[in-house]
Amino acid sequence: MSASDECAKRITISLWSWARLVVGLRVRGEGRRESGAFLLGKWNGTSGKVMRVVFYDDLDPNAYQNGIITFHGEGLAALWAICRGGDLEVIADCHTHGNANTGQSVMDQRNPMIPEVGHIGLIFPFFAQMAPWSTRGVGVHEYLGNFRWRRHDKGGQSNRIHVTLW
Repeated sequence: MSASDECAKRITISLWSWARLVVGLRVRGEGRRESGAFLLGKWNGTSGKVMRVVFYDDLDPNAYQNGIITFHGEGLAALWAICRGGDLEVIADCHTHGNANTGQSVMDQRNPMIPEVGHIGLIFPFFAQMAPWSTRGVGVHEYLGNFRWRRHDKGGQSNRIHVTLW
């Protein structure tokens, strides 16, 4: 393990919340369009515990109307209100791609959902048509600032996402 791996952010999420996320992304995308969600919770140093999943279209009803994700200001205002009301932080954002490529598109790179250094973005392949208990194939990306990202998954697996029983 390298020094950068030792201090890297890790996300812990319950199996129930992970399954809800995967199935929610799948259902919202209807097998034909991208969908997304925010993972909310608490950071304790480099460890983030997910306590709530909030889908983009619950915050911004028009987020998927063009077949791609277009998240509007009112959605961000609603997100920040939820965070303030529950004393929560954004642990990561998630979205789907329609194929096996979980690398970031140029559009993804140039439009981070949370443009803060260290923010984590997860990309699910095949519109989240995957086993709801598996993290295999999910792209894990860390925002470095200035539209640069570091990828943290190799061979379809990452040690950055920990699914637990509770």
